[in-house]
Amino acid sequence: MMAVNFEVFKDFCAVDGIELGITQAGVRYQNRDDMVLIQLAETAVTAGVFTLNAFCAAPVTICKDHLAKTNPRYLLINTGNANAGTGPDGYQNAIDSCKLVAQTTGCSAEQVLPFSTGVIGEPLDMTAFERGIPAAFSDLSRDNWERAASGIMTTDTLPKGFSTQCEISGVMTTITGISKGAGMIMPNMATMLGFIATDASVDKSVLQTWCKQLADASFNRITIDGDTSTNDSCMLIATGKSPLVISDADSAEAQQLFSELKNAFQVLAQAIVRDGEGATKFVTVEVSTAASHKEALDVAYTVAHSPLVKTALFASDANWGRILAAIGRSGVENFDLEKVQIFLDDVQIVENGGRCVSYTEEAGSAIFAKSEFAIRIQLGRGDIEETLWTTDLSHEYVSINADYRS
Repeated sequence: MMAVNFEVFKDFCAVDGIELGITQAGVRYQNRDDMVLIQLAETAVTAGVFTLNAFCAAPVTICKDHLAKTNPRYLLINTGNANAGTGPDGYQNAIDSCKLVAQTTGCSAEQVLPFSTGVIGEPLDMTAFERGIPAAFSDLSRDNWERAASGIMTTDTLPKGFSTQCEISGVMTTITGISKGAGMIMPNMATMLGFIATDASVDKSVLQTWCKQLADASFNRITIDGDTSTNDSCMLIATGKSPLVISDADSAEAQQLFSELKNAFQVLAQAIVRDGEGATKFVTVEVSTAASHKEALDVAYTVAHSPLVKTALFASDANWGRILAAIGRSGVENFDLEKVQIFLDDVQIVENGGRCVSYTEEAGSAIFAKSEFAIRIQLGRGDIEETLWTTDLSHEYVSINADYRS
């Protein structure tokens, strides 16, 4: 099963100040790239946001600790093993992986950020790190973005990347990023990794604020199955190698760079949904005229997470009553149902709380049969809008997750 309306990105632009090395370390599988080492220039500044799962993996805990203490020089990513639910031994293994990078590169262990993704609850094979880290270091190249996108995959069917160059105040600025994820996808964040870099110089406090805002508008607005993972991390890097300097987030230059970064974040986040495990539909859920952001998101996620809605999407069955029922149980207080309007793209299915008089089953079925469309919900309670992206729920999703460890 192929990803929904997905094109693999090929035209990567190197980011001055970043080199990437990839190797087949054999963390879990043989004969596939499964370890990526990213080297950052000394001028680089890094920000990050991480999973809110209470059982966050050892590398997440260490990554947050190291990021708070120093400017990182290396990011180490392994696939095949999440190093989550592994107790004190897992924590020590993650620390030891940082020490191995330090021994290989000459940096300090605290200047290494570890990332792991894969099966939960299994110990790391540290011999894979002992052979993989030196091999990845020897492979460092500024032109390895495409290989790195493949090297961080788990159940992804396709690598996910995006790159662009834009002129800001006369300075040509580069933005390049990669992401991974296909299942256990739900905000806060998801079983996803994202690494986005620019060659601009950005103040660290501005970069951290931006990283949270950008993640909230992208990686924290996607859901495939409603499961929040243990290893999710999204990193934003500014290498400081271009003449563009951002110190004031309100400046025109800052706003333009933020807008370009937002587009990159959203492309990479939507790619995860398009490649969702077993997905055949890419669905945008838009909730408008809400009284608050929480209210809008509660409605959107209730619709997006409903197994009945998701299976109707997979079956191309225009059973819009399932959408109506999900909205009704979303927890909105003092709901005036007569103000609710619901559309499938531009086809109105609910008007003033009931079936729209112009709606026909044929029109609804034509929308549900599409591989990509929007469910638009107007609550009639305020002026707040929220958008998220989701998928259907297919037989293939069940098969992938039933067979994941075999």
